[in-house]
Amino acid sequence: MSKKVEHIDIKSIKDPSVVKTLNRESLKLLCEDIRQEIIRATSEFGGHLSSNLGVVELTVALHRNFDFPKDKLILDVSHQSYTHKILTGRSLENLNSKDGVSGFMRMDESEYDCYESGHSSTSLSAAEGFAIARDIKKEDFYIVPVIGDGSLVNGLSFEALNHIAGRFGKMIIVINDNDMSISRPVGGLGKFFRRISTARGYNSFKERYKNTLEKNAVGRWFYRFSYAIKNGIKRILVPLTLFDNLGFTYMGPYDGHDIKMLDKAFKRAKNATKTVIMHVYTTKGKGYEPAEKDKTGYWHGVTPFDVETGDPKIQHPDFCSWPHLVGDIVKMEMEKHDDALLICPGMAKGSHLEGSFESYPDRCVDVGIAEEHALTMAGASNLAGMHPIVCVYSTFLQRAYDELLHDCARMNVDMTLLIDRAGLVGKDGETHMGIYDEAYLKSIPGTKLYMPSTPQEMRGVIDYSMEKGHGIVGIRYPHTLFKCKENDGSGIQVKPWVNLQNVKKRNEVVIAVGPKGRELLYALSENGYDGQLTIAIRLLPLPEKEIDEIVKMDKIYIYDSYGTEKGFAESLSAALMNKGFKGTLKVFAVPNTYVQHATISEQEKEFGLDIESVTKQIL
Repeated sequence: MSKKVEHIDIKSIKDPSVVKTLNRESLKLLCEDIRQEIIRATSEFGGHLSSNLGVVELTVALHRNFDFPKDKLILDVSHQSYTHKILTGRSLENLNSKDGVSGFMRMDESEYDCYESGHSSTSLSAAEGFAIARDIKKEDFYIVPVIGDGSLVNGLSFEALNHIAGRFGKMIIVINDNDMSISRPVGGLGKFFRRISTARGYNSFKERYKNTLEKNAVGRWFYRFSYAIKNGIKRILVPLTLFDNLGFTYMGPYDGHDIKMLDKAFKRAKNATKTVIMHVYTTKGKGYEPAEKDKTGYWHGVTPFDVETGDPKIQHPDFCSWPHLVGDIVKMEMEKHDDALLICPGMAKGSHLEGSFESYPDRCVDVGIAEEHALTMAGASNLAGMHPIVCVYSTFLQRAYDELLHDCARMNVDMTLLIDRAGLVGKDGETHMGIYDEAYLKSIPGTKLYMPSTPQEMRGVIDYSMEKGHGIVGIRYPHTLFKCKENDGSGIQVKPWVNLQNVKKRNEVVIAVGPKGRELLYALSENGYDGQLTIAIRLLPLPEKEIDEIVKMDKIYIYDSYGTEKGFAESLSAALMNKGFKGTLKVFAVPNTYVQHATISEQEKEFGLDIESVTKQIL
């Protein structure tokens, strides 16, 4: 290995071979440059900041010790892949933008991306799939899934661990323990990792200790010697029954920011004869002080921000967000109803539920990244006399379809199901789109589904959902903004559909969904459209009375930019045909496809769903 310090221009990197020969000081410079590039790119384009800053050295060490893409690297969630992208010759310019790289691993971007994910806890199952195929075909390569301590609590991870332990086929599982998944991990396993990893309480002392000793060769040797002694004592005192009893070889914990230590650990892991659990600890947000100190998850996913101050570059002082509004309403419902039980799977911060968690800690439960558990638990809580309010992102609700159908709806439980991030979500791309729930929820008997278009409607629908006997009431809302003054007033008695304009010049109607639908109806009215304008608040079940009225129309337009054509639009189209509709029907909805990363407005224009295009077509 060269002793000369090399300063590598990260924009010149074509493949990971560059990191295999660099010495310690050169690697340190490279990691610092990568960190600065991640900070720069996310400050300009937005993206996942903290998770990527925490795995820079770990990713470099992985590429130093394995031969990707022959060996297989599978990053759980893959939102921490920015260093991996840089080392495999991809620029972070226009990150998450229409013409730039995705914020997640993408097989069509690079041969180094052997698997794609955007939801957590899939890495171990995927790794076992690769391992079984490798062993059947008698091939020879390493499989390295990297999973965070927060993702490991999901049931899918435990199912995979159980199966991996029962089959002789080696892989090297890296557990990245940063004591933070998005927010702080919950449950017994989170406590287990907080005990087994180096205590965070004396981080500052450790840093000074390490920096002092690493100024010379003797000090560096003594630091590693003392570190090994400490880990040996810790492993004697802390029973590692979870992995030992499953039959894995446990290694660690290791400092995930010490490349030399990681090099040695990976060499040992490669020499093992069975599957290895390699436990490393890292600091989420390392290298950017606001992100390092963050304990709420604010710096997990960011919009463009000022690096010096940490303030968002784009601020909307006169606007409020739908999740903020819903969070405020939920807190009021928790105050009014002593039997209300708030449940969320790891997204308390993202869905702005902190107020309820602070005021009613005994009746608020964050189960971590465990959507299936959240829904089954919620259903049972209603059978025991509580009213569950479950708040979950649309893209994550997909994971709990069976529990919602089998463990909740089938037993006719009452539940307020708040579906956050409904509709197109922009830069997070195809793994996070909230456009599919309309289609699959309509297959669950007895489920009601609403999408309010104003704050007043939202208050009214949530009030309605808290009443006994309504079953599961799903309430969709986007992660967009509205004028704060629209937040005035209290809840109203919500009708299924509301006519905003009744005229008789044209025997036709435009039926639209959600805040964007209301915006379209206003635009049509302002441009002189003289047909009926109707906002559909209840999407499931369809209101018979209203359908009986519109089936006599000559022309019907359906506009739903928040769901695929297989959702509300298909349900309404089928209902009209069943009632003998003879006129012309035109649907504006998201195609039943996967939507690539871009801004929401770019995605709407691509599918012809922007207000200007639809208005022109209707007029």
